[in-house]
Amino acid sequence: MSNTPNTSNTINIGFGNIALSNRIVAIVSPESAPIKRFIQETREKGKLIDATYGRKTRAVIITDCDYIILSAIQPDTMAQRFENHNIK
Repeated sequence: MSNTPNTSNTINIGFGNIALSNRIVAIVSPESAPIKRFIQETREKGKLIDATYGRKTRAVIITDCDYIILSAIQPDTMAQRFENHNIK
């Protein structure tokens, strides 16, 4: 068995990083106060994955396993990638 993820179940979240598309619950903007609090709480729990490469966080990806992934890609762009992935 290979440790390489099945590419049909993955989505590019920016800078060569990928996430399992079937684990994504929501893709939201990081600008609201409740999302900022949620990010901080998740960071304190050790369940935050920062995939921004030091750039500004533009999208917050919420997974079904209580992890949050920060991305420098706009939520609209991420949603398009997600939709294009599901059409295939």
